[in-house]
Amino acid sequence: MLPVLAVLPQLQAALADNQPVALVAPPGAGKTTAVPPALLGEEWAKGGKLILLSPRRLAARAAAERMAEQLGEAVGQTIGYRTRLDARTSSATRIEVVTEGIFTRMLVSDPELTGVAGVLFDEVHERSLDSDFALALTLEARAALRPDLRLILMSATLDVAGFAAIIPGLVQVESQGRMFPVELRHIGRNSAERLEDSMAAAIRNALASESGSILAFLPGVAEIERTAERLEARLPADTDLFRLHGAREAADQRAAIAPPPPGRRKIVLATSIAETSITIDGVRVVVDSGQSRRPQLDRSVGLSRLVTVRSSQAAVTQRAGRAGRTAPGVAIRLWEAAETLGRVPFDPPEIMEADLAGLVLDCARWGVSDPASLPWRDLPSAAAVAEAQGRLRALAAIDETGRVTPHGERLAALPMAPEQAHMLVMAAQRSHGLLAARIAVLIGERGLGGRSDDIEQRLSGWGRERSQRAEAARKLAQRWAKAVGATESSIDIESAGDVLALGYPDRVARRRGNAFLMANGRAVAPPPDSPLARCDWIVVADASGSAAGARLLLGAPLHGDVEKTLASRIESRAVFAYDPATTGVTVETQRRLGAIVLARQPVERPEAARVRSVLIDAVAERGLDLLLWGESATSLRARLAFAAAHGLDLPASDDAALLANCGEWLAPLLGRRLSDVQDAQLAEALLNRLDWNQRQRLDQFAPNRFTTPAGSSHVIDYAADGGPAVDMRVQSLFGLAHHPMVADGRVPLTLRLTSPAGRPIQVTKDLSGFWAGSWAEVRKDLRGRYPKHPWPDNPLDAPPTLRAKRPGQAG
Repeated sequence: MLPVLAVLPQLQAALADNQPVALVAPPGAGKTTAVPPALLGEEWAKGGKLILLSPRRLAARAAAERMAEQLGEAVGQTIGYRTRLDARTSSATRIEVVTEGIFTRMLVSDPELTGVAGVLFDEVHERSLDSDFALALTLEARAALRPDLRLILMSATLDVAGFAAIIPGLVQVESQGRMFPVELRHIGRNSAERLEDSMAAAIRNALASESGSILAFLPGVAEIERTAERLEARLPADTDLFRLHGAREAADQRAAIAPPPPGRRKIVLATSIAETSITIDGVRVVVDSGQSRRPQLDRSVGLSRLVTVRSSQAAVTQRAGRAGRTAPGVAIRLWEAAETLGRVPFDPPEIMEADLAGLVLDCARWGVSDPASLPWRDLPSAAAVAEAQGRLRALAAIDETGRVTPHGERLAALPMAPEQAHMLVMAAQRSHGLLAARIAVLIGERGLGGRSDDIEQRLSGWGRERSQRAEAARKLAQRWAKAVGATESSIDIESAGDVLALGYPDRVARRRGNAFLMANGRAVAPPPDSPLARCDWIVVADASGSAAGARLLLGAPLHGDVEKTLASRIESRAVFAYDPATTGVTVETQRRLGAIVLARQPVERPEAARVRSVLIDAVAERGLDLLLWGESATSLRARLAFAAAHGLDLPASDDAALLANCGEWLAPLLGRRLSDVQDAQLAEALLNRLDWNQRQRLDQFAPNRFTTPAGSSHVIDYAADGGPAVDMRVQSLFGLAHHPMVADGRVPLTLRLTSPAGRPIQVTKDLSGFWAGSWAEVRKDLRGRYPKHPWPDNPLDAPPTLRAKRPGQAG
């Protein structure tokens, strides 16, 4: 008996009372395939069907096939399924296994979920965007329209407390499961070795030392293929090798999860698709790379990129559990044991990293302009929502208030990203609806039509394929084309670029050396051997990498006249730019497609106000050093800084304050170049920031100059180390008993005294002490050097002078 059946009475009782349930059951307990059929006979379920949400197409199909097999029926009778490429349902279907995206569209189209008695969220811990959105809408519908709708959340690693925070009255039902012991074996990995080499070696060692079949987890298709190449050359005669990922044919996927024939064993190389929901019969050994690949949206350009990350603790636990489903097993991990605790507990919710345009559009159709008002486990970021709303407004899918437009309704009715739906609708008006539908399918189906990065080659390759998957994809494209009123029976492959540009005008790209510059400002580079590398213009459908430079994954050449094809997107405008070489402003009229400059023409007489604005912005961004500060302005800034530091109430004149307000004080000085602004103008501009009383007070508090008893005037250096300082001949101070002060008598000037020849003789902040102390020694030296000048014994009784002594004068 499946372990989950032991808690079935508890589950049934909670549902009979219409309580939402969190069913926690380990892998192998039977929650996916045993619980839904067991609920069909419940009183509340007799009037409708059950919807079982599955995170992946493979898992949805496998679950439906397993349940139908248990009932002795064909899929499509009591048990059915619906995925993007395939559907098996009928009027007799009572349990419908659907992928999460399909269920979201069902809800938006019919918020009351007519004819549905209950919804089961399987593997809810994975926190996909569609799953989180579907749950939020289900909770809204249950609260407002369908209080009788039963709700079940299911997972082996379920954060019950987190879900209870948004689901009042959530009841936890826990099954002990049926797991055989799994030995965890951490073998580490040489970081200098390629991942596929390490994985192939670990798999070969497991083949030699362990019995049973092997399930190996790798981050992506490329690693699977490279690992397969290394294994196939030395595969034992009794062992079969399978690849398992979303792009494989349905028949290949079924073969991968089927039990091996008697006397044979299998190796299954899989992505995270095999972590949950499906059982691969005969597996006793798991070899885990410890890595996963996740999409992350680069919001600056609206492109998702695939990043390889360390798998979470929850993910590696799920993977290890695959080894203990039918017998005791071993999980071989390519990392050290201590590293496991350093991994994040759960994968981050997709809503924190994904493109939210489709979600925001569906929210608008639901009647919610602000997605934050829905009951989320994790709120989508306001910035991500705003970015998605901006793109939807550019597509005319929502209006300025966030309400869905009639065009947006048409886009949302199509099961694809809004940009692709816009492409399809607009292409249908140009008799390219079928071509656009096929392009939309290609974008979403990796490997269809081959591995080329050129959509034209992929379309040609797909046209020649006769596999079940290729045929299902053609039928899907035909349905999409029909949905927008397209009637073509053939496609013009060379128009692929023009069609793609309808949905992604910001990804039209022009060749620039070995790379391409997209209209959105991002650079993308095709492989050197790509047919697209020789094109002048392309449209990018998919790319991966950093914002500074991405790798082209899929695109199409633009054969036609770009300016004609994208005339509505091309604009002419005057472009002003600061030129550091001349300290002026260059001005030209540019015809642009976003960041791509198509033509440019210099402007001889630019608008003076715009020139001043650019110069002001240059100073604000790059700093005050762009201006030619001379002695007058520099000295004044030092005075102002001294006065402010000693409590005088004046407008702030530090760098930050001047930069923050440079549009006010600097603008009147500006012409065509910053270098035209003179030192005296800068000083006057700084003074103009002070009113008349403040100027008077500054001159009293921190005078610009010091006048000696001899009548000479000297500039005070307020930037000097140790405080304000002034240079003067010592003779000019004869007769002065009190030390000169500034700041209302609170700060002594530093007197840097010199000889008649201007040589330093003394630095003092205590003139009286100097006269009474070291003057006698200084006087002796000066009398010997400058005998023609007066050097009195008592300088306090001598008249100040700047001249030599008169004939016959003593001293």
